[in-house]
Amino acid sequence: MQTDPVIRIHPADDVVIARQQLLGGTPLPGLGLRVAGLVPPGHKIAVRDIAAGAPVRRYNQVIGVATRPIAAGQHVHSHNLAFGEFERAPEVGSDARPVAPAGSPASFDGIVRADGRVATRNYIGVLTSVNCSATVARAIADHFRRDIRPEALADYPQVDGVVALTHGSGCATDSQGEALQLLRRTIGGYARHANFAAVLVVGLGCETNQIAGLLEQEGLQDGPKLVAFNIQDSGGTASSVARGVEIVRELLPEANRVRRQAVPASHLVVGLQCGGSDGYSGISANPALGAAVDRLVAHGGTAVLSETPEIYGGEHLLLRRAVSQAVADKLRARLAWWEDYCRRNHAQLDNNPSAGNKAGGLTTILEKSLGAIAKSGTTPLVDVLEYAQPIAARGLVFMDTPGYDPVSATGQVAGGANLICFTTGRGSAYGCAPSPSLKFSTNTALWQRQQDDIDLDCGVVVDGLESIDALGERIFRLMLDTASGRRTRSELHGYGQNEFVPWQLGAVL
Repeated sequence: MQTDPVIRIHPADDVVIARQQLLGGTPLPGLGLRVAGLVPPGHKIAVRDIAAGAPVRRYNQVIGVATRPIAAGQHVHSHNLAFGEFERAPEVGSDARPVAPAGSPASFDGIVRADGRVATRNYIGVLTSVNCSATVARAIADHFRRDIRPEALADYPQVDGVVALTHGSGCATDSQGEALQLLRRTIGGYARHANFAAVLVVGLGCETNQIAGLLEQEGLQDGPKLVAFNIQDSGGTASSVARGVEIVRELLPEANRVRRQAVPASHLVVGLQCGGSDGYSGISANPALGAAVDRLVAHGGTAVLSETPEIYGGEHLLLRRAVSQAVADKLRARLAWWEDYCRRNHAQLDNNPSAGNKAGGLTTILEKSLGAIAKSGTTPLVDVLEYAQPIAARGLVFMDTPGYDPVSATGQVAGGANLICFTTGRGSAYGCAPSPSLKFSTNTALWQRQQDDIDLDCGVVVDGLESIDALGERIFRLMLDTASGRRTRSELHGYGQNEFVPWQLGAVL
């Protein structure tokens, strides 16, 4: 067990991080200091005197500017530290190191579809074109819920379930605008997702998001694995539910004819998320997940970093890892889009962190972003995608999404992510059908309090019980086990249907 009361991340840092709540007068070994006042766990303590207006460093990176003089030993937080612009002029590609292939190939037991795509789960999906058809879609899926009617799927043990993924839009929008195109791209990505054996799309009939337009934009066709109908053409609610239930019954036998088989780890596409971050996120769970990502990429797999507002201020680290100027330019273009988007909506990109983040020790978006980027490991950045675009590249890619976790993960899954890894320091109750979601706590106190929702405790790093590298290996093995069918905590609780939240852009008319 680690007895040092603080963590020093880099010798050049102006701050250290409290391992537990520290009382005033607590000595800090090796620093020749005593704590001045109460400091909560995960929060920062100055290791030297800092003048007002001076930059403050953590991870050997600027996390903000002192708003008043800070004495060595004092608590450093929102009362004396704020966001501040600083020069970031990275040399594009300077840290893009070639990836050495893994020596011994890793594999998982996946489901190979007829077209060669590999699934980690085997669901039937009920999707909606518009909010107006959500009740019908839910009723269809509820008919097959194992916790309510276990007999409904008793003859189909290879089917993980029937899930309805509904949303709050689909009408009252520009019929030729970006918002509708984005919604259709998201729904189309789910309709094509390997984790769906088959999909039923339910519409109302008069909505802006006409099913015919959705299928045309996304290159989809009605057929044995994609069936669509409208409520207005089916006799209303009760008749539509009955029709949907019958369609699903017809889809089940074929969906059940799958068997898992060993496939290379290169078929894994892992979406990276962090929500409810705290002062330990960039010390434990995020870098441990990054170590797992490095292993995944070495085995030919793909990891998807997202949440553009939560890389803001740390983007120079990703630009250094870009494999080309073109990739760097795409990332810069997405950040420029966000700056314009915020101006148009009278918002600011630096309005983060949230109240929970601040309570956990994070002070500025710069600090939060630096910790969030740690999830991506150290491998080169090979591509940058817009929201819900198909993920084709192998390696580390970036997808432009909001920082709001359900919206962000929805985009990743629409792009093809067949597993989500989600770190949290404050606690999370999240799941993501049809892709399983693993959750990792950044501190052991959270694990002890909410382990019913957490799959792995990364607080062992904070406590000095395990190294980042060793924990990264455990996470990588857990990825493979989960992709092979091991159920996550969120799956055991039935999470996933309410967390389908497509990104809504533009005016609601």
